[in-house]
Amino acid sequence: MSDSEFKWYVAHTYSGYENKVKANIEKTVENRGLQNLINDVRIPMEDVVEIKDGEKRVVQRKVFPGYVFVKMIMTDETWYIVRNTRGCTGFVGPGSKPVPLSETEVMKMGVEEVAIDIDVAVGDTVRITEGSMEGFMGEVLSINKEKRSVSVMVTMFGGREMQVDVDLTAIEPLD
Repeated sequence: MSDSEFKWYVAHTYSGYENKVKANIEKTVENRGLQNLINDVRIPMEDVVEIKDGEKRVVQRKVFPGYVFVKMIMTDETWYIVRNTRGCTGFVGPGSKPVPLSETEVMKMGVEEVAIDIDVAVGDTVRITEGSMEGFMGEVLSINKEKRSVSVMVTMFGGREMQVDVDLTAIEPLD
């Protein structure tokens, strides 16, 4: 199976059951040998600084309490396994038809690091394809792969130049 067939789906759980649901899905996958259909189960976490009694502590918190993210190929069998896992109330989506997350949603939610390979260098001319600056063209000033952004010098109305930061996925190179 190619990796492109796998999609991220969101399963809703009872509050506080996220870890149990994750463990039960993983155990079922292992017992039934379904690694070729369900290849990842995650609960997105973030580090939060807590100050208690004057002491700073870094603790991990669930980004989306009550939800578990499952990377799988949707079949009747995988739907049944996840849907009938103890503590799981169903998938996110209309009725009984789960809707997979788009690549943009996966990136923005921090579920999985999606590698972005862009064919743009500093000094290239690009067109902005999303957001409030959509349709504007400009010159790439800098690229920040860690933050997944690019700084572009855009010429505005009347020849005024303005530097804007946009997402790496929101630009296209001009030939």
